[in-house]
Amino acid sequence: MKAIRIHEDGGPEVLRYEDVPDPEPSGGEVLIRLRAASLNHLDVWVRKGLPSVPKPRILGADGAGVVEALGKGVTGFQSGQRVVINPGVIENGRMHVIGEAMDGTHAELISITSRNVYPIPDSLSFEEAAAFPLVFETAYRMLVTKAALQAGETVFVWGIGGGVATAALAIAKAFGAHVIVTSSSEEKLARARELGADETIDHSSEDVRARVKELTEGRGADIVVETVGDATWKTTLEVASQGARILVCGATTGPNPPAGLHRIWWKELVVHGSRMGSAEDFEACLELVTSGRARPVIDEVLPLAEARAGHERLEAGEQLGKIVLRIPD
Repeated sequence: MKAIRIHEDGGPEVLRYEDVPDPEPSGGEVLIRLRAASLNHLDVWVRKGLPSVPKPRILGADGAGVVEALGKGVTGFQSGQRVVINPGVIENGRMHVIGEAMDGTHAELISITSRNVYPIPDSLSFEEAAAFPLVFETAYRMLVTKAALQAGETVFVWGIGGGVATAALAIAKAFGAHVIVTSSSEEKLARARELGADETIDHSSEDVRARVKELTEGRGADIVVETVGDATWKTTLEVASQGARILVCGATTGPNPPAGLHRIWWKELVVHGSRMGSAEDFEACLELVTSGRARPVIDEVLPLAEARAGHERLEAGEQLGKIVLRIPD
């Protein structure tokens, strides 16, 4: 089969589109012929060696396709059935992410435990199915499982171009929240308004704290989705309302900003660290997507062979939503 693999850590130039042996399903596994996969920032970090993984390694956490074959003991699936993969594999009580701890989805075939394989309806395209799992699961766990989001609350989301940010927007709107998003791109802000954002802020030219206070009549945001870290943490604490919940799942500009503890105790803030999600979180996201209550945002669809161009676009921050790789029959 064809796959995108890395043999060393580095930039997009280390990605190789090459022939690799077809996987065989072990007992309890489903062999899936993939039709679409997507890119996540996780793929960029793994490619760079953050963390460095055993190589060669096929990248990719998200994927959708059709059942090719069943390993011993697997029931409930049929050859040709349309399926999507939950990227979080639980082994010995620990979660491992496909494409980081094991070979991933940027390939024509993958063999994965049947516990992580879910049927999808014909109404959901392979590209949409491949676009939602990791980022929706991450955003759902933050907003719903951790923060217990309620209708009518105000959610503030930094940097609307990213996959987690667009997933947070979709999920928050599905739950009846009022959503404020930021970007330094007017094009992305306009697109965010089309996707349902109630208010937008250009964080490169506007006073974010003052604008949030203005938009919330001085109260601030009930929930803040924080993925940026050092560059935004001070403002995150400022825009949070009394008793707000701050949700942290990343720190792309650095993990060690000044803590600002005085604001945390004075406002009685709750800070939730959050990773990807549980099987229950994934299943809730699958229901949201298949019911049409929330849909992933697709930025661009590229052939699998052009994964390098996708990495370059993602690393440059040019995308809004998910970059999807189409895998030929």
